[in-house]
Amino acid sequence: MIKEKGFVDVPPQANLNLIEEIQKLKKEKNAVIMAHYYQEDAIQEIADFVGDSLALAQWAAKTEADIIVLCGVHFMAETAKILCPDKKVILPDTNAGCSLAESCEPAAFAEFVNAHLDHIVISYVNTTAEIKALTDVVVTSTNAKQIVESFPEDQKIIFGPDRNLGNYINSVTGRNMLLWDGACHVHEQFSLEKILSLKRENPEAKIIAHPECKKVILTVADHIGSTSSLLKYTINSPEKSFIVATESGILHEMKKNSPDKNFIPAPPNDSTCACNECNFMRMNTIQKLYNCMKYELPEIHIEEGLRKKAESSILKMLEISNKLGL
Repeated sequence: MIKEKGFVDVPPQANLNLIEEIQKLKKEKNAVIMAHYYQEDAIQEIADFVGDSLALAQWAAKTEADIIVLCGVHFMAETAKILCPDKKVILPDTNAGCSLAESCEPAAFAEFVNAHLDHIVISYVNTTAEIKALTDVVVTSTNAKQIVESFPEDQKIIFGPDRNLGNYINSVTGRNMLLWDGACHVHEQFSLEKILSLKRENPEAKIIAHPECKKVILTVADHIGSTSSLLKYTINSPEKSFIVATESGILHEMKKNSPDKNFIPAPPNDSTCACNECNFMRMNTIQKLYNCMKYELPEIHIEEGLRKKAESSILKMLEISNKLGL
């Protein structure tokens, strides 16, 4: 029996090889599995595409599959559905939310925007469809700096919802964007003290950090960038050891691309943890992925009027990104 829990709650059959079954379902249903770098290793391995938010949006926009299986969090599946209204978009567990997206409540953000009508609105992709509908152009951590710089220097800008990313973009562009006060719980929790302790233990290691981290963490980083930027840095760098300040799921791809290098997850303030994981991202499992594909549930639905409003801000991002070669 399928229970309404945010995922298909059917126990695994005995002796069923889930990986083989998922591969069969992909072919039978003309489905494509797209996974974020923060998913568990097994899901990354079986996915057709693994990438950051920008890459997932770009792949969704051009896929010819009938079904998009988005292994990430809810706003990522929403983004895929916004771009592909004619395709079925399914998510293994709709409880996989995002603390950053939840930090920006639509009614409050609308009031904030209406109080500054002389500003354009640039929103991070980590937002709900309702926030994207209030936005002029969406950005990701990969293209935020370049898209902000594509507007005149005197253009007044609201940037939401991540204050840390917004502060970082202000610092590297010289802008003074008006920031919404939101944050990602994972990137907020990194411990400077523990990172510096790891650096003392591994003096040769380079500290690399996502711009969603607090300024105090970015201050000690040797490289700051999006998830894909951090990955590229570790691949291209001659260095052999890295302290990684972002969600630890990316370490799988880093190790896969550079097996001869050492990757150390930056720890959070919680003294019981050696790495920092997003509980929402880890709600998706191989079992839920199999059930999701077998029953084609849970499916993402977006009211058409809202979808069209949200779509314009995403298409604007893709247009600017393409022009800038991102």
